[in-house]
Amino acid sequence: MNMEKKIATRQSYGEALAELGEKNENVVVLDADLSSATKTNIFAKKFPERFIDVGIAEQNLMGISAGLSTCNKIPYASTFAVFAAGRAYDQIRNSICYPNLNVKICATHAGVTVGEDGATHQMLEDLSLMRTLPNMTVISPSDDTQTKWVIEEISKFHGPVYVRLSRLSTPVIYDEKQKFEIGKAIQHGDGTDATIFATGVTVSEALIAQEELKKKSINVRVIDIHTIKPIDKELIIKCAKETKRLITVEDHSIIGGLGSAVCEVLSEEYPAKVERMGVKDTFGKSGKAEELLKYFKIDSNAIIEKFV
Repeated sequence: MNMEKKIATRQSYGEALAELGEKNENVVVLDADLSSATKTNIFAKKFPERFIDVGIAEQNLMGISAGLSTCNKIPYASTFAVFAAGRAYDQIRNSICYPNLNVKICATHAGVTVGEDGATHQMLEDLSLMRTLPNMTVISPSDDTQTKWVIEEISKFHGPVYVRLSRLSTPVIYDEKQKFEIGKAIQHGDGTDATIFATGVTVSEALIAQEELKKKSINVRVIDIHTIKPIDKELIIKCAKETKRLITVEDHSIIGGLGSAVCEVLSEEYPAKVERMGVKDTFGKSGKAEELLKYFKIDSNAIIEKFV
């Protein structure tokens, strides 16, 4: 992991879109008056004829995207997570998922790491909402490399996708040689003292904790669950059988998110105790992203405190 090089996955998204636009002329990008924040403006400058700003009208954003998908276009619909998964939920459910249309919803500014914008803009329920929808694939990439892979990969198959992206700049974890597969989590280390399941911005926090715990002779493995749905049941069960403790950590409510998804797998396949770290049934607060990770006890120090 490169601690010196930090990139927000929303920036990676914008750059990946521009690259994808060159490869696939059917890709179109839509935004809801937030292109400078979601970084879709990178695509807009390069392909203005394939970019649509619908204005502050997120439900219409989803409706137009649904329509374009029926005309052999591959629409990437972008706005903040709180507006995408929240305000436009009905349109995603009935106009995109029900007819199983090929719309890629890429939502930035998810979780408490939005920071100073505060509780109204800190979407902590989107994984819960999106993974319950039939036909929906849900992905939460952890770094620059993974995000760029995701944005291209989802253009290759038909169906709705929700991609969760962050505002906070996070370390680059993977190099360009790393192999990714939708639905297959990535294991870091073979420690048997515990498994830490993480997703999105918390993966780097878990990896930092892993290194610090190693100095204390506590050996844990970290599982990057980038695909929330379909989730990697096989690896989750394997870890439950091989490690003494199971911990999930996410920048999301502990209700309905990664922790719940892991618990669902284990309750049916291999019952085991799971400790869930996340936002505990409350709204967020305004503050710097790093301070909020600490406040809600989902940073590397909070993970370390579970063991020492």
